[in-house]
Amino acid sequence: MKPSEREEEHFVRMEFEKRKKIEEEKHKKLKAEEKKKLKELHLMRCPKCGMELIEIDYRRIKIDKCSECEGIWLDAGELEAVSRLEKTGLDKLFGVFKKQ
Repeated sequence: MKPSEREEEHFVRMEFEKRKKIEEEKHKKLKAEEKKKLKELHLMRCPKCGMELIEIDYRRIKIDKCSECEGIWLDAGELEAVSRLEKTGLDKLFGVFKKQ
């Protein structure tokens, strides 16, 4: 890696940690009931357009696809699981989402 790439990664990581701490403080302030309401409102909803997500189980990886904008969403740890798929498995995964 070039030094400039390492620096960029460092600053991106630092910015993420800073924003994460801010969000954690917000979450602490929310009451449990408010958290429950927010979860119910957003559960299985597309973060981009708000429509319902369709969950697809592909090789034990839960992949959420928007029923409207067709965005594909992964939960924590799922991107790493997708990255470990062999090329043929990855090609098959993308084939599942291709428009026919």
